This record gives sequence, C-alpha cells and structure tokens, in this order.
Amino acid sequence: MTNNVKAQQQAALRRLERFSFITDSSLKIPFTNFKVGADAIIGLLPVAGDMAGFILSAYVLIEAQRLGVSWTIKLRILANMLIDFVGGLLPIVGDIFDAYFKANTRNTQLLKKYLAQQK
Repeated sequence: MTNNVKAQQQAALRRLERFSFITDSSLKIPFTNFKVGADAIIGLLPVAGDMAGFILSAYVLIEAQRLGVSWTIKLRILANMLIDFVGGLLPIVGDIFDAYFKANTRNTQLLKKYLAQQK
C-alpha cells in the first residue's frame, strides 16, 4: 500500500468520524450521559426525517466505494442504513431506536476495522 493511498484512507476516516459525531453524538441530553446527533433530531419528522437521515447516511457508503472496500462491507453498511431507516419509521419507539442505533458510527467503525485488516 502506497503512502498516498494510506493518506487518502486516513483523510476519509477523519471525515467519516467527524460526520458520524455530528449525525450520531453531537448533542448531550441534559442531566444524562446520553448523546444524540442530527440524525435523531431530523428523524423526529415523520417519514421525511427518516428519509433525510437515510440519504445523509449514504455518505458513508459513498466513501466506502471511493476507498474500494469489498461488496461484503458495502452490503453490511447498506444493511445498517436500512435497519436505521426502517426502525426509525416506527412512531415514538422508532425515534428512541434511532437515537440508540447510531448507524453512521457503526458503519464508520466497520470501515476502520476493514481498512486496518487490509494492511
């Protein structure tokens, strides 16, 4: 693996970690240790919010494609996106599920693990 490829991977992972933080964990709920992100807030809007969250989550899949990861990993990322989307559609319970599932963080960790194993 060349230094240029490694630098591109590291830059992509930094972008994804920042994105995952904003979408999954950037807002602390007062008087708790629990954090939610923009995805959970947007998801409060019935259907449209969940669709917007799904579209935002596609960014992780796009980065995975750019990094040339295997179809297996991309399918796992897509599965997490779909679980998050479908789970978020449920009234009230879906909003709570969305705050806990944190698909973007899961998918970023999945990519980090995959790339670490490729070295």
